[in-house]
Amino acid sequence: MRSWLEKMTIRFTRSMSLRGKILVMFVLILLLPTLVLSGAAISLVIQSYQKSYFITMDEAVRQTARNVDFGKQSYELLAVRTATDIELIARLGRKYDEMPQIVDTVNYVDRTFLITSKYLPGIADFRIYHTNETLVQDGQLLWRPEGRMLAGKDERTWYSEAAQSPTALRWSNAPDNANQIVITRKIADDTGTALGMVYILLNYDTVFSEMLSEPFKGRGNLYIIDSEKRILAATDRSKIGGSLHDDISANHSRTNNEVSIGSSDQLQIVKPLSSGWNVVGLFSMKYIDTQNGTVLILISAITLFFLLLSTFLMLTIVKNIVYRIRKLGGKMSNLSRGDFDVVVRNQQQDELGELERVFNSMTRQIGKLVDDITKAGKLEKELAFKALQAQINPHFVYNSLSLLRWRALDAGDEEQIAIIDALSTFYRFTLNNNSSFITINDELTHVRAYLDIQQFRYMGRVRIEWNIDESVGELYVLKTMLQPIVENCYIHGAITKKKDGLIRISVCKIDDKVLFTVYDNGQGIPKQVLQEIEAGTYVSKNNGFGTSNIKERLALYFGDRASFKLESREGEWTNVSVVIPVSSEKPAIRGEQDAAQSDDRG
Repeated sequence: MRSWLEKMTIRFTRSMSLRGKILVMFVLILLLPTLVLSGAAISLVIQSYQKSYFITMDEAVRQTARNVDFGKQSYELLAVRTATDIELIARLGRKYDEMPQIVDTVNYVDRTFLITSKYLPGIADFRIYHTNETLVQDGQLLWRPEGRMLAGKDERTWYSEAAQSPTALRWSNAPDNANQIVITRKIADDTGTALGMVYILLNYDTVFSEMLSEPFKGRGNLYIIDSEKRILAATDRSKIGGSLHDDISANHSRTNNEVSIGSSDQLQIVKPLSSGWNVVGLFSMKYIDTQNGTVLILISAITLFFLLLSTFLMLTIVKNIVYRIRKLGGKMSNLSRGDFDVVVRNQQQDELGELERVFNSMTRQIGKLVDDITKAGKLEKELAFKALQAQINPHFVYNSLSLLRWRALDAGDEEQIAIIDALSTFYRFTLNNNSSFITINDELTHVRAYLDIQQFRYMGRVRIEWNIDESVGELYVLKTMLQPIVENCYIHGAITKKKDGLIRISVCKIDDKVLFTVYDNGQGIPKQVLQEIEAGTYVSKNNGFGTSNIKERLALYFGDRASFKLESREGEWTNVSVVIPVSSEKPAIRGEQDAAQSDDRG
């Protein structure tokens, strides 16, 4: 067979020139196989690119949908919390006979909702409308529907339409201004009777513009469609308020989370949001066709002009593409497991390089979003504590105590002066909201002021012992950490009813920790109650700061570096131990500490 094939080849090429023989050998041995392999390689590259492009588009629309849904739920939560506030409902449904009652309601609304309405960006106006004829409108938050223009119509018409709407909460575009969005939420009592309306006016540019402007460098359009199939926001603002054309609308109604190509040669991506909303992305397929044509011309040119190197180059290119796709797939797997620090390092400027850069940007944005949510949760706890402190007007307390002290001086009552001085010292530390941390000396001064007040109240019933390490005085401690513990000796420990009552307060430094202990020989804590306190299920009936608040604040600033231990024997004694790290400077919230340490290492 071999011999016969050789003879036939020689006979066929015998009359050819050397150029012809080389050309035939080139065509039969290299050119045809190369063209076949090149065609296969081109097909593989195009398919891989299209798949990667679709995945990127889909993930971009998905990410936009998540951001839109997060913002939507945030604004709706503000509206719902306001509309379902039990105290607000009661005050709007009440009949007012006296002006102090009206002023109290106005102050409540301003104090409760004025600051809350400024937490979210983009809120241009926030109002609470009501129809209570006995309640005023203050022109700030409380309004009554009258003849003023609001959302493109007079207030009475707007209020009547909103009250008759079957949905309690509505989003709509302002008819007279495409740059504004209106959120309306009914305020109703237990019987369903409308008592008022929450009106929130949003700035379109702040809420949606950045997320929807020029998606993928202007090669597509994004639409936010509400439950009534209206376009609430769009890349092309001229489309706002209308609806998408029929073939897109049909696709919108039948797909929940799909990528498809419509009859108009557009890539359609629909991602559902809460409450029946959808984010629809429309991208022209012409860009993909152009890129496919570019790839075809490029590979064909390389094949034609560098035929001798085509096999080597093709294998190299295919190997590089597969390797990079696999590497990107591995990074995506790490991302799916919650590792947001993954980075695809590349020096390529091709389409896969663009995909890798988009992936890196996406991971950074997702990681930042997760960090922001975590930090917001931590800050919320700290703000809740500060909000409790701010409920008392410090100037009113100081002025009242100063007046009492002058009266006592005029009367020459030294004991009353001492009591007022103790009260002044106590409230000076309690009502100082400038910082969550004070020195240990100041905290002990705060505790001594409280004990002085109790000693005047229960003269000679309780003996106080101090065991203080003087070297820790200038270190920092959480403000009002010890005072609630000492207060519990009186409230829960009933120390004043105990014969030879004793409270022992100790502070000492142990290595890099500071130990605080408060011991009393009062009535102790029942075993069942002690177990509930340790489990965090015990609900105290007394006002003030309890152990759960101290634990939360310790965890917020120190994490597992701090500890809180409560020991007691019913009818005999109670001992509370708190351990915190040595802090020569005011500590920060844990998330901020970690970020600062990371910057220092960088």
